Amino acid sequence: MSRASVVVVGGGISGLAAAWELTGGADGPSDATPRVELVEANARLGGALATTTFAGRPIDLGADGFLARRPEATTLVRELGWEDRLEAIAASGASLWLRGSLYEIPTGLALGVPTSSAQLKTLRGLSWRARLHARRDELLPKRLHVGDDATIGEIVRAKLGDELAYQFIEPMVGGIQAGRIDELSAKSVFPALLAAAHRGGSLMKAMRPQATVNPGPSAPAVSGAPMFYSLRSGVGSLPEELARQLGERGVVLRTDVRVTALRRSPAGDYPWEVDTATTTTPADALVLATPAAVTGHLLGHVDPALDALRGVASAGAAMVTFCLARSQIELPEHGTGVLVPLATMWSGEGSMMVTAITFLDRKWPHLHREEDVVVRAHVGRIDDPRWVTMNDEELTQRVADELRVLLARFGQPSETLVQRWPHGLPQYYVGHDQLVAAAKAAGAPLRIALAGSAYDGVGVPASIGSGRRAAREALAFLPT
Repeated sequence: MSRASVVVVGGGISGLAAAWELTGGADGPSDATPRVELVEANARLGGALATTTFAGRPIDLGADGFLARRPEATTLVRELGWEDRLEAIAASGASLWLRGSLYEIPTGLALGVPTSSAQLKTLRGLSWRARLHARRDELLPKRLHVGDDATIGEIVRAKLGDELAYQFIEPMVGGIQAGRIDELSAKSVFPALLAAAHRGGSLMKAMRPQATVNPGPSAPAVSGAPMFYSLRSGVGSLPEELARQLGERGVVLRTDVRVTALRRSPAGDYPWEVDTATTTTPADALVLATPAAVTGHLLGHVDPALDALRGVASAGAAMVTFCLARSQIELPEHGTGVLVPLATMWSGEGSMMVTAITFLDRKWPHLHREEDVVVRAHVGRIDDPRWVTMNDEELTQRVADELRVLLARFGQPSETLVQRWPHGLPQYYVGHDQLVAAAKAAGAPLRIALAGSAYDGVGVPASIGSGRRAAREALAFLPT
């Protein structure tokens, strides 16, 4: 009997995690392990996770950390034998830019949503009307009927008013997805918010700690445990090590190779053939760990539900990282960064492009140096592509000009770095859960499993979990 074969298309962290699970996960390969081939169109593996050297440090070009309360990333790190490289976040909290000043974001929020009007007392940048809306929600909450799904914006605007929605909640919730709360699905992005809206009454009371506020699976909360982890060698080193160990397990890793077609095999022992420009690989099962639009392009001819994946929008973004001597910069006393509401006006042209600032060397101990500071500015949302039209020099200058407004002092950087992600984050609009369910259901009888940030949540843990789930599905498709 021919050896079972699984082809993974896409070499981001989801595809690599799928290959890890296909080859036995923590236990490693066995006699029953299928042949696994992973095909990646780009010259390197890892997708949006990458690390480079900047200002003498290992700086991540994508995510610089991951949630600790979700176990998927830390579990994989431990299975790779890298537990000693885990590093807990060194600071917490952030500031919010409101009406020309920075204010510390209060603690006790439920993923950006206040749970008490008292939390807003120190935010003098909010108007009295915004505070009144919050107090009203506690005493005389507005009625709101929501069906199976609604946008995050529909819920928070109706319950807490426009100002809290756009000036306070959107910078936190929308920023995670690089999207707009008036478009993002509460059911898919923030299910606890939808559940709170269904319960009726005060939204803030319904969002208090007894409710589950973290979308997706989570590890049990441990008092005093860190909220976030990174790796001392950079999060981008995780896919590099994963690929190295996959090679030792016999996985065929092909980079700079584009899949040109996925075809049903007309005859033979294998139901699928995976074509590239120079090869054809037979497969019993497929794991598609490509962006949703690419998956729809490759499989649209198979089923309309898979073709519908072409319609999943994605938001591009860019990051500009600066290194400055400590004498050249003054940061807020506390916190790991600053959030900037969308449409924040400034003295320059139009609204600010910067949506957030991260104090990287305050956040992660392995980046700290006494002599200088490393900060990162984030630009771009689903409806703000201005950064695309600028070259690196123009973008760096524009961002530096805005940082000179947002921070008490921002002098002359000694080094700068621009990283662009044209197709960064998939957008979960209303109905996204149904689209994903239909696509997965269409793929299952055809021995196709789907993995990636378009399906099971964004972020490093969710992407790893998505890949491993898809791998388990693919293994179940194999002939016994």
